Amino acid sequence: MRRSQIHIMVRFFFVLSCLFSFGQNSLLNRMGEAPITGGLKMENYWVWGSSVVKGADAKYHMYASRWPKLLPFHPGWMVASEIVHAISDTPEGPYKFEGVALGARGTQYWDGKSCHNPKIVKYKDTYILYYMGSTHPFEDVSEATLDSFDLSSKWCIAARWNKRIGMATSKSPYGPWKRLDAPILDVKPNTYYSFLTSNPSPLIKEDGSVVLLFKGRSYQKDGVKHSDMSIGVATAASYDSAYKVVGDKPLFSMERFGEVEDPHLWSDDLGYHMIAKDQRGFITGGKGDGLLAHSKNGIDWVIDKYPKAYTKFVKWNNGKTIKQGQLERPFVFVENGKPTHLFFATMDGPGGFANGSTTWNMVIPLKDE
Repeated sequence: MRRSQIHIMVRFFFVLSCLFSFGQNSLLNRMGEAPITGGLKMENYWVWGSSVVKGADAKYHMYASRWPKLLPFHPGWMVASEIVHAISDTPEGPYKFEGVALGARGTQYWDGKSCHNPKIVKYKDTYILYYMGSTHPFEDVSEATLDSFDLSSKWCIAARWNKRIGMATSKSPYGPWKRLDAPILDVKPNTYYSFLTSNPSPLIKEDGSVVLLFKGRSYQKDGVKHSDMSIGVATAASYDSAYKVVGDKPLFSMERFGEVEDPHLWSDDLGYHMIAKDQRGFITGGKGDGLLAHSKNGIDWVIDKYPKAYTKFVKWNNGKTIKQGQLERPFVFVENGKPTHLFFATMDGPGGFANGSTTWNMVIPLKDE
């Protein structure tokens, strides 16, 4: 038997054992009713993608993306998103706007025009805010230039290929935030992340080392177009040391399992867990539904035996069950070692970024197991 065949067999039995080491997906069965007044909504802004941490003041601190409704939802976030801070006395909210955590700071900075996709973690006495940043060398989009603003415009071409993952730190959830002059995870030629890095999801272990899931795209032949999305993993000895991508193959891609977006990582006594959006439905059977995967080390991941973690149908506490137009950016809030709430970015309408009029960050309490 060839060495390659032996390797495949070993991997097969490892995957098989992991599949049966985890019980039935409990997130889907634990979802309660979403409070209609919960989460965060802001007048005159598109709001998207939240991450929450409990502060030393016993309040719940949400970090979310927003950009003005003057711009279309997509691709407005590429050129004008900022990360805001909101607070609540309870995980459900409603969250009250506190201020801008990370805003525009000039074309000359790698994150000078857009800050997006925040993920907040706390390690010892430091709050660490991971995010995607981008810049472009052009004037800001205005009402006068809206007719020429779309994915093929100069703004979006530059802003998309400048997307990188960065980090800011603070001793307080209220800031001020210390931003870095360079991203922590850059692109690399001839890799699945040669075009961009985005959508960070970090987990800091007890020893201070970091596992970071991220989204990558590669350049295509003509040097402008990009590939489908892939999900990779990087590690660092500490949050403020160098981040290194593990291996040369992605965890998820069109060629491996299927296209996945918006991974979120958390851990408990059973190991590491990931929830993400199944972009095309190849894994869960539902386009845009959530999937659940597990790992013993944060590097080798196995899809759950019962992979569907959520659907777009949300039961609200006013008695209505509604299929949301969009339901993305899942975030599992963990308190006292247990997942207690599931946050989403959501949009009204029939589906499709161009067909919604309102977006907000919503929350679903999780029932006790």
